[in-house]
Amino acid sequence: MAFGRAPRTSHTTTTGTTTRHHADRRGVFHPILSLSNILVWLSSVIVLGISAYEIRQFKKYAGSDSYPGDRLVYILVIAVLTVAFFLLAFLLHPRPSYTLLFNLIFSYLWLVSVVFAAESYSSRYVPSIWHALEAFTFIAFFGLLFNILYTWWQWHRAAPRTTTVV
Repeated sequence: MAFGRAPRTSHTTTTGTTTRHHADRRGVFHPILSLSNILVWLSSVIVLGISAYEIRQFKKYAGSDSYPGDRLVYILVIAVLTVAFFLLAFLLHPRPSYTLLFNLIFSYLWLVSVVFAAESYSSRYVPSIWHALEAFTFIAFFGLLFNILYTWWQWHRAAPRTTTVV
């Protein structure tokens, strides 16, 4: 039980006339959640690279004092925050409530990024790199949506159940 982690096997606690069944909670490693977190992190790294490149190209050709636009800057900031803070998601695995809150916050931020990317870069006449930016924002958002559903299910399953013994 190091660092407050739950035991790896399920067990039953009996006190008086009530019996509590604790769901099977794994310790640190959740392979499905880890793969989804890696997918989200890699997508945000790709979005970070593409949006930083586009801002650099814009400033290069439009002038160094020109502003590339709020939407692209917002997408870049969310990608930077995700790359920086999403590494904590690997440490928060044993605590589904913190992971759920963390994923909820980032999913709403990425939802706005998806909307901005879909409105700005869905035209046929934009470069293909912008379509890649849009695609990877979708991947990051849907990965976070999966994380929310999975951690909610895990949190719900790990809640103690109380039954009365007659």
